[in-house]
Amino acid sequence: MIDRPVLVTVEHARAAKLGEHSGVLCAAGIRSWMDRHGLDLRRFLDEGLPVEQFEALDDAFARRLAAIAREEAGRG
Repeated sequence: MIDRPVLVTVEHARAAKLGEHSGVLCAAGIRSWMDRHGLDLRRFLDEGLPVEQFEALDDAFARRLAAIAREEAGRG
């Protein structure tokens, strides 16, 4: 069995904003947040980005996205 990389997607960003904590809530906010952290917005929207990129950031929103992505991947 080949392990698939865990990717953080825009769906994870949508799930994060539904939680009890506020997050990046609009398209312009996501764009600004991704730019601020040097992440590829187009790739994020098209296919997702490796969870490790988010885990390497010193950012609460990034940690929440990574946790959601890993939890989903763990469910199979």
